[in-house]
Amino acid sequence: MPDGLARLWTPHRIAYIEAGGVPASHECPFCVAPSLSDEDGLIVHRGEHAYVLMNLFPYNSGHLLVCPYRHVAGYDDTTPAESAEMSALTQSAMRVIRAVSRPAGFNIGMNQGAVAGAGVAAHLHQHVVPRWASDANFFPIIAQTKAIPKLLGDARRELAEGWAANA
Repeated sequence: MPDGLARLWTPHRIAYIEAGGVPASHECPFCVAPSLSDEDGLIVHRGEHAYVLMNLFPYNSGHLLVCPYRHVAGYDDTTPAESAEMSALTQSAMRVIRAVSRPAGFNIGMNQGAVAGAGVAAHLHQHVVPRWASDANFFPIIAQTKAIPKLLGDARRELAEGWAANA
């Protein structure tokens, strides 16, 4: 018998929930990802000093992270080559997301240190979050839930395919 409630299915979040809101592994996820296949590591593009991957716990569909391969915590710890490539990859990520998903805007930034909100404070990463006029609703405020309309694997595939044509 229907109960009158709508259902929001987010099966990709079960690993996060079962881990109690923390990554299941104590290994640095940004050091591990490059050793995996692009699909398994959710990697969209590999550069020389940095790479681009999907955020495992995205704020929005297409939420990308730009990371140096080297395990450094602070932006001021990067080499000139690393910071230059991170900047170029961020620009490319914006072009690709714009071509693939047509967002109205972006949030771009780095949280430096746990107190500043970094979920993985020990390994530098820059967020590239596409935004749409209608992407905010009451879920995050009332239910601590974010509605993500696209599966990570599908979004990774679309962005990886769009990288060559739009980066």
